Amino acid sequence: MSYDPSKAVGFQSPDKPVSWNKRDLLLYAIGVGAKKDEFPLIYELDKSFGPLPTYPVVLTFKGDDQDTNVFTERVKSAPLPGLPPSDPNRTVHGSQSIEILKDLPLVSGEGWKLKTRCTGISENKSGLVIMQEQLLVDGQGTAYAKLYSSSFGLGLKATGKPFNKFIAGPPTAKPIPKDRKPDYVIKEQTTEEQAVVYRLSGDYNSLHIDPSIGKAAGFGGVILHGLSTYGFAARAIIKAVGGGEAKSLKLFGVRFTSPVKPGDELETKVWEVGPGPNGTTEVTFTTTNVATGKASLGGGVAYVLKSEKSKL
Repeated sequence: MSYDPSKAVGFQSPDKPVSWNKRDLLLYAIGVGAKKDEFPLIYELDKSFGPLPTYPVVLTFKGDDQDTNVFTERVKSAPLPGLPPSDPNRTVHGSQSIEILKDLPLVSGEGWKLKTRCTGISENKSGLVIMQEQLLVDGQGTAYAKLYSSSFGLGLKATGKPFNKFIAGPPTAKPIPKDRKPDYVIKEQTTEEQAVVYRLSGDYNSLHIDPSIGKAAGFGGVILHGLSTYGFAARAIIKAVGGGEAKSLKLFGVRFTSPVKPGDELETKVWEVGPGPNGTTEVTFTTTNVATGKASLGGGVAYVLKSEKSKL
């Protein structure tokens, strides 16, 4: 069968209903490492209580459920026009970004949804990269966040030839300055139960709780959700650059580069690289798995409203 990947670019998928409540925000915060003294994230009666701005990244898997779901059913979808069917077991999350357009409410209410379109396809000898854009909108159609994610289908072929077409994508990170040390270094310890907690935000992939599946996949056991590591890094930057104010983070994006096991220590190094839009400071960062010495998150970019309390 012949395929034409250009037909996929620009295709709008069916809207996905989504919802959340305060309990979901609390669970997410703990799943990405919030500590006992981070009351604005972990205590719903705190006067400053609010969501971490990265929360919407969980909604692709969570949808509007308030119970568990079957991951293998959740990731099933019709192939995009012009592309062959993909194998979820041979598809990896390549990158993720989120731009916060409006502050999230504590409870979603009725009518919220993710609007998804394919914004890019790249085929090489190893497989297919698919870029998707998602808009989180309320019942009146007002956009609150724009998300971009890429997935890589290992061995997936459409034409068997190099192909590249992109119509939209997230900002990319500026190079790490080679002439100076990072402006901030933040270390945090994950727990051995980190994936057990994070999965309650909606990603019930058994890879993150069943050691036998992780061993069969070549990871030697359970690995932490990449989006949990993502949240750890976001919290680190909020704390270091934004003075602990969650609303200071306006854009956050990374590439996923190597796995983390629950219990591993993470080290995030951050460089200020100039002014960002709307009064923000742009930073470039990496997050390293201290246990392996490998970068777990690369190509990190964030726009942050810098706090006067932040010190270089």
